[in-house]
Amino acid sequence: MARSGNTSGIRVGISGWTYAPWRGVFYPKGLKQKDELSFAARQVSSIEINGTFYRQQAPKSFTAWAARVPDDFVFAIKGPRFITHIKRLGDIDGPLANFMASGLLNLGVKLGPILWQFPPNLAFDHDRFAHFLALLPQDTEAAAGLAHGHDSWLKEKPADETDAKRPLRHAVEIRHESFRDRAFVDLLRRHNVALVCADTVEWPRLMDVTADFLYLRLHGSEALYASGYDDAALDDWARRVRAWADGGEPADAERVGPKAQKRKRDVFVYFDNDLKVRAPVDAQALMRRLGLQAANDAMRAAGDGERPTSC
Repeated sequence: MARSGNTSGIRVGISGWTYAPWRGVFYPKGLKQKDELSFAARQVSSIEINGTFYRQQAPKSFTAWAARVPDDFVFAIKGPRFITHIKRLGDIDGPLANFMASGLLNLGVKLGPILWQFPPNLAFDHDRFAHFLALLPQDTEAAAGLAHGHDSWLKEKPADETDAKRPLRHAVEIRHESFRDRAFVDLLRRHNVALVCADTVEWPRLMDVTADFLYLRLHGSEALYASGYDDAALDDWARRVRAWADGGEPADAERVGPKAQKRKRDVFVYFDNDLKVRAPVDAQALMRRLGLQAANDAMRAAGDGERPTSC
């Protein structure tokens, strides 16, 4: 999964790319908004698509996004809040089919993990999550089959075909203390679904390895979505990422279950501390620590010198 010249198995990216405060700071002055994705995709190796969380996207949007990024780039896709926050996993067969038909499969080889983010007021319910995890397609052919059950009201022609059978990965981000439960970890392992390691001051931070890949979301360890990561913190995260990618676990891993079987794993890291233009700078700084593709000159200067701390 590595980009040319990158450490195999590790991708570092950002959560979203359309932020007005980034213009003239991360994005060069005068850069057209339609070119922002192309620019961002040359600085990092993956980006989370946030728009899918808020509303049903159109297949043509996924096709356009795929065309604007390098061939070896991958997107992570946020599952709809309609499923996680509104339906709260109840009666979701139709909404899940609609999501799978919305255009994900148009990304082809650029389709990375699907992120399912749950609200802070949703507690762990074993049966509810067991049913949900059993519904998730494990490959693109299964996703296409599920997409065939989409609702008739979809405006555009659904994207319910795949060009090839590929594994499909899922990650779950929880925000309620009741998930500090060995039964939850065991359930995720049974379905090869990753437990998101979320670095935040407000929600549980768990590092149990539950799948053949790791999914990290760094929201800001001091102020949610805002605070940056200093050199010491970035050194710590680089150490942890290397340990997971090499097949082990960091010595300071915070777990509720036993250690996972030792094996090399892919690691996806996304910086979601975007409010003060910290996410792209911190992502570039972590990439350098991991020996990934070098930042461009402007980003290197920002990372090695004074980092932007305000918009």
